[in-house]
Amino acid sequence: MAANELAIETVFTLGPIAITGTVITTWVIMAVLALAAWLVTRRLRLEPGPLQTALEGVVSAMEAAITEVEPWHYRYLLPFVGTLWIFLVVANLCSLIPGVHSPTRDLSATAALALLVFVFTHWVAIRLGGLGYLRHYLAPSPILLPFHIISEITRTLALAVRLFGNMMSLEMAALLILMVAGFLAPVPILMLHVIEALVQAYIFGMLALIYVAGSIQSKPSLHSEE
Repeated sequence: MAANELAIETVFTLGPIAITGTVITTWVIMAVLALAAWLVTRRLRLEPGPLQTALEGVVSAMEAAITEVEPWHYRYLLPFVGTLWIFLVVANLCSLIPGVHSPTRDLSATAALALLVFVFTHWVAIRLGGLGYLRHYLAPSPILLPFHIISEITRTLALAVRLFGNMMSLEMAALLILMVAGFLAPVPILMLHVIEALVQAYIFGMLALIYVAGSIQSKPSLHSEE
């Protein structure tokens, strides 16, 4: 029963492309977040109301977290890392809705997120430092180039597998407890799920931030005031 609940099922196909529940849930989350962002930014005021105050608090908290790691170029990092945090929080928590599974329990989704982090990391470093940034792969000797490449690949894979493993195990544990105890202990399970979902979103975003900051800090000349 648990295996059937956790299986990634194909909803429909578009030619050779299989559209799974993960794809649909991911696109729904993105559409909802885009609509919500458009609605809440339509009427921004100098004297904010409760909702705007809460949103500004969230943005300020994310900005402070990013500044702690990379204070020189946080303006480049906030849009991506902040969006990543918000998406992961919603994606991890959406499994609390009956019949909906978190996209992050699917390795293909977490691999896509890890690939985005990989691309963004090098895009930022090249944009700020030029193509000369790539020379650090040849340091201190060109012989180490294959090892640098392997390191990048394994780091990206580890980022994807870590989030996938934690979210899959969380859903599996919740299913097993519900099968054994029924609905006698729903509140502790829900609280565990919420806390773990928030923690995993935060850790993934922080790891992405550390990777980006590391690529920038590998070239000291990038640390200039904007």
